[in-house]
Amino acid sequence: MSYNIAVDGPAGAGKSTIAKAVAKELNIIYVDTGAMYRGMGLYMLRQGINPEDEQAVIAHCDEADITLKYEDGIQVVYLNGENVNAYIRTEEVGAATSRISGLPPVRKRITALQKELAAKEDCIMDGRDIGTCVLPDADVKIYLTASSAVRAKRRYDELTAKGQTCDLARIQADMEERDYRDMHRETSPLRQAEDAVLVDSSDMIPGQVIERILELCRR
Repeated sequence: MSYNIAVDGPAGAGKSTIAKAVAKELNIIYVDTGAMYRGMGLYMLRQGINPEDEQAVIAHCDEADITLKYEDGIQVVYLNGENVNAYIRTEEVGAATSRISGLPPVRKRITALQKELAAKEDCIMDGRDIGTCVLPDADVKIYLTASSAVRAKRRYDELTAKGQTCDLARIQADMEERDYRDMHRETSPLRQAEDAVLVDSSDMIPGQVIERILELCRR
């Protein structure tokens, strides 16, 4: 039996950073589920499909073959055979992904890939519905969150460090809008699983969050 850890929470809560560090400490695989959905968002944009056009998205989602591989210790996302790591982290792709990720056919396709991987490998997976839908029987479930103001500031600092000009208020407004969409969508809404442990990182540094999760795993 494989050992699985599920980490859920809103955008900008630090799920990916924390999950990667925990995976390294425990020597297990980190599965970036958001990257898989971003691969789908990128595919739609490249095909000129409006993320708001649900019927068009549904009609074309099976054309996107999205796989994850580890190369030199780095996770690589492949979209129809192409390494798209350099293209999936833009704000445009993030917004498109948020629009399409709630559509049942899109979720069904990506969830099947995720379940398949988790059945074979010890892994930690982060997303919006891992503990509730993808890995309902995970050994450890975490709901990682932080206030929208803290999450927006972290995102702002990350973007400005890369030399990008951005508006903190706009980032926070977009984040709150994304939270609302994620929590109110019909399919697999973002919510804390009944058996998940709540970890609020608003006043914690990454090292403290990592140690808290490792402590839960050791139990």
